[in-house]
Amino acid sequence: MIQTKALVCSELSEDMSHVQIKTLTLSDPKDHEVLIKVKAASVNFPDLLMTKGMYQHKPELPFVLGMEGSGVVKKIGKKVVKVREGDEITFGAMGKGAFSEYVVVGENSVETKSSQLSFSEAASFQTAYLTAYVSLVRRGNLLKGENLLVHGATGGVGMAAVQLGKHLGANVIATGTSQKKLEHTLKWGADHTILTHVDGVVNFRNEVKEITDGKGADVIYDPVGGDVFDHSVRCINWGGRILVVGFASGRIPNIGINMPLIKGFSIIGVRAGEFGRRDPEKGIENNIAIRKLADEGVLKPYVCREFSLEEAKKSIEFLSERKLIGKVVITME
Repeated sequence: MIQTKALVCSELSEDMSHVQIKTLTLSDPKDHEVLIKVKAASVNFPDLLMTKGMYQHKPELPFVLGMEGSGVVKKIGKKVVKVREGDEITFGAMGKGAFSEYVVVGENSVETKSSQLSFSEAASFQTAYLTAYVSLVRRGNLLKGENLLVHGATGGVGMAAVQLGKHLGANVIATGTSQKKLEHTLKWGADHTILTHVDGVVNFRNEVKEITDGKGADVIYDPVGGDVFDHSVRCINWGGRILVVGFASGRIPNIGINMPLIKGFSIIGVRAGEFGRRDPEKGIENNIAIRKLADEGVLKPYVCREFSLEEAKKSIEFLSERKLIGKVVITME
């Protein structure tokens, strides 16, 4: 048994009024479980959505927030073979909660940390880069020389798509709502930047067409949805693929089915975690691929700000205010 401080959601609400730091008691890890001393935890948009009951995964109340993190293995169950005590690791904590000093997760949720990444960078890596890999490689079949339009490029999942898309040889067009923030994407591999909103109005079609010699984007990576998706339909190339990654705008868009028919494009849903659960063999291959690229220094998260555990609620508010560039992290020390 071990005592740990953690950020707990006790009731759903619109304003996180029932989210607070509490002291919890953890049991020793079972046969295939691992006890982790958390070093850092990544803040993700679904953390906010779960406090409102708006995310597809709805953990039973009360629950500890935090989807992923990094840390050091403190104790292992009797049948654990994947890691040893003292190993530096990253872990998925959906339903367990990474915003905690300690956490117990299943052995299959743990991966060895790349030596090329700090604990903060490692905590920010898995979800964003696995999403980008499954999107661009497995679902989008992005080819060298194709035009890739990345929406929400200044956020964590967008940043990952920009880096990976450039590595795959695409012509990367990064979009966002702040030109100042978009300047960072040029350092990550973007070839062009476009504002999606000008004076509050969404209109980027003409710029995409101009950059692509009138053809439109071959692959559109969209974690935003809403009006951004609506306008993406107007600048997609024949045979193009729109990758539906999420709905950070808050609106789930609709489309007339005649549009994909007339313009010959595909709309493809992406659930990176579910992809691996449905096909475990390819899921392992995905993890090996992104880990290799991290070890080679090709993929590396940008952490714009770190918060303490006591400031964890504030970190989610910071995320919701769209102030971040790249990733926001909670550090335990």
